[in-house]
Amino acid sequence: MSAQPKDIRVDDRHPDVEDTLETVRRGLGAKIKKLPSRLFYDERGSALFEAICEQPEYYLTRTEIAIMRDHAGDIADVIGPDVRLVEYGSGSGIKTRMLLEHLETPVAYVPVEISRTALMESVAELATRFPNVPMQPVCADFTQPLRLPVASRSPRRTVIYFPGSTIGNFEAKDAVKILRQMRTEMSEGGGVLIGVDLKKDVAEIEAAYNDKAGITRDFTLNMLVRLNREIGTDFDVDAFRHRARYNVLAGRIETSLVSTKQQVVHVRDEAFSFRADEAMHVEYSCKYSLDDFAQMANKAGLSVAQVWMDEDRRFSVQYLVRSTPVVA
Repeated sequence: MSAQPKDIRVDDRHPDVEDTLETVRRGLGAKIKKLPSRLFYDERGSALFEAICEQPEYYLTRTEIAIMRDHAGDIADVIGPDVRLVEYGSGSGIKTRMLLEHLETPVAYVPVEISRTALMESVAELATRFPNVPMQPVCADFTQPLRLPVASRSPRRTVIYFPGSTIGNFEAKDAVKILRQMRTEMSEGGGVLIGVDLKKDVAEIEAAYNDKAGITRDFTLNMLVRLNREIGTDFDVDAFRHRARYNVLAGRIETSLVSTKQQVVHVRDEAFSFRADEAMHVEYSCKYSLDDFAQMANKAGLSVAQVWMDEDRRFSVQYLVRSTPVVA
């Protein structure tokens, strides 16, 4: 792990073991078993996700990076000077670096990331590249309302940066909830800069979540490895397989861990039975048309001010601003 820059203080609000225990108990006890995708991101999970982004089938990252390479200057002009940039799920920071290179006198960069290791590695690199930009990392679950750190000087506006199509990991009602939270946190005059994956050929979408090298499989199964280590569950990792399929009607990839046999998993003193071929849902990856996403943003009281896309319209980076009062 990179050394922590001496002048950077981490606001650590990482969920504790009891919180994770309760999440797993609730998920395994549901009629259709389900665990949240945030549980993917321990140190190894974050590294595996970075490896996924480098796979030839995974078009999302390289397409979004190409959009940022072509349009980061235009995006920075839209955002304007003296911005406080708050990033949800900061990851490796490649796209953030491209944006910071073009922003005029940013007030602060506030990355919010659940993996403390990934957070500090990213911040250490960015702090070296941008020594004049105050770094205020927050180790937390960004799906929960945030108390943003106080900046050293008042920003002209706060912009929430949410790259990587992560908004697609939420069902519609939860995605609207996240967008409403962003609307609150950006305050009056702020904005949301967000990556949105677009609908396209089903085979191309499915290949992105079933890479030939098996990195996505390892990433998905690592959730069980992590839970065994951190909260003492006894998942037989070899008795589960990765499955990712595109649901055309819902417009989303549905990723599950499928039990290959009848088995019992223990969470402390509780036992949860799996049938052979029973699927435990672990992630959605929703794809949108431009109209789909605009309508969803509108439900959160946001409107699409500008869209940047690659020439094949496979992916979009969108800038949202406040529009109407939040739709009930």
